This record gives sequence, structure tokens and C-alpha cells, in this order.
Amino acid sequence: MRGLMLGRKTERVDLEAVKDSFTPEPMGRHHPIPHTQVLDLAVQGLEQQGLTVVGEEHGLARDGMRYFGLLRLNNGVNHDDFGLVAAVRNTHDKSFAASLALGSHVFVCDNLAFSGEVTFARRHTRFALSDLPRLVNDALGRLGDLRRSQEMRIEGYKETELSDDQAYATIVRATMARVIPNSRIKEVVEQWHEPRFDAFAPRTGWSLFNGFTEVLKAYPVEQIPARTQVLHGLMDTMCGLDLSVVRHVVVEEDINPN
Repeated sequence: MRGLMLGRKTERVDLEAVKDSFTPEPMGRHHPIPHTQVLDLAVQGLEQQGLTVVGEEHGLARDGMRYFGLLRLNNGVNHDDFGLVAAVRNTHDKSFAASLALGSHVFVCDNLAFSGEVTFARRHTRFALSDLPRLVNDALGRLGDLRRSQEMRIEGYKETELSDDQAYATIVRATMARVIPNSRIKEVVEQWHEPRFDAFAPRTGWSLFNGFTEVLKAYPVEQIPARTQVLHGLMDTMCGLDLSVVRHVVVEEDINPN
């Protein structure tokens, strides 16, 4: 798996640095959750779903206030060309919720794509810490559908032949949906006509999708889950796929009435 392409203000770190990162004291209703606690519970939940972490990378930003982790997974199913990955994130500065996104890692080119996300705690309130183990288990219990849909989706992309006009239309829709900016259109078109890898030579949805994700490799990995989830929606429509799975599941943490 490729090294994390992190933002300019994000530092690639080892697991010990994540463990040593500072967790602020509670202030008012905001009760920060330690990054390692979110990561550990996510890993435990993944293992309960039959997924084993076989590789990991970590990043910290804003003096440790924001965390992003990338986990390579093994589920006992050996696909020749792609594997499963999970992205874990947490924050102490209220910028986003603790969450995990499930996706795929294409071996030949290290492209990443994420089909869905589960959010553990919408607000880091005083009950979030004690309730977090149950919330993570509840949320990750819904990953089975996401995992199966990702595998079905990739197979559907491979089986769908696309014309140049269909590919161009999807590229335009992707710019309108802000998957890529207008300045990157030429790069995706070039990947479509002259793929960097022979595996994407067939004129299929899989080839076009990987043309997009090849271009998205230039972006920080923190931005890839949101962009590729939107891209999946566009590609599913183009390929005539109807995968009835919730792409984003929120599990509210503030369940105690007092």
C-alpha cells in the first residue's frame, strides 16, 4: 500500500506517536475522545466482522488535534487485483466526527476508493467516551453490507463497456459534483485514452473509475473518502448499478437523558 499522501500541515507518524498525542481536557459539553481509543475500538470492531488489519499508516495534524489512519484489511477473500482498506479519523477541535470509511485498494497502482462511511459520535459529549464501545460495535455491524456492495460494484464496473461519449459525460458530471476540478479534466481524459497500466486498457467502467482515482492520488488521502464516495454514485448510475446500501450511517452518541 502506498505511503499516505498527507496534507501540508499533516505529519506522517508511527503508532507510538498517536498513543503519545495529547488529548485536551473536557470543556463545557465538548469531551474529546483519545485518538488511540477510537483506533483501537475500530480495529476490534473490524476483527469482529471477520476483517484482520495487515498494514497501517497514521497521520496527525494541527499539533495532534486531528488524526487520520489508513488500515489495510484481509477478509479471507483473495482478489487478484484489489483488497479492502479502512480509513479512521478523529478530532479534538470539533472539525469532524469520529468515523470509519470502508473502501478498496487497487494493487497494480495503489489507487484508493471508499464506498461508505460510518460515524461513531456526532458530538464528543460527556457520554460519548463511556458509550463509545457500544456505538462502534453498532456502527461496524453495518459494514458487512458496505463490504459486499464494494465487491459487487467493482465487478459491475468491470462488466460494463463504455463508449468515449459515455466516459466524457461522466467526467463532466464529476467536475460538476466537485470530484475533480476543471483543471484536472485533461488528466482524466488522458488516463481514459492512454491508461498508465495495461490492466485498465479495456473500455469499461473499471478503467474509467481508475482513471479518476489515478488523478485523485495527487490529493491528500484525507480528502479521498468523500471524493470517491461521490464518484461511486456517478459511476453506479453510468453502469446501471442499484446497490441499495446506506453509504453514510450516523450513530448518535448522546443517548443518556441526564
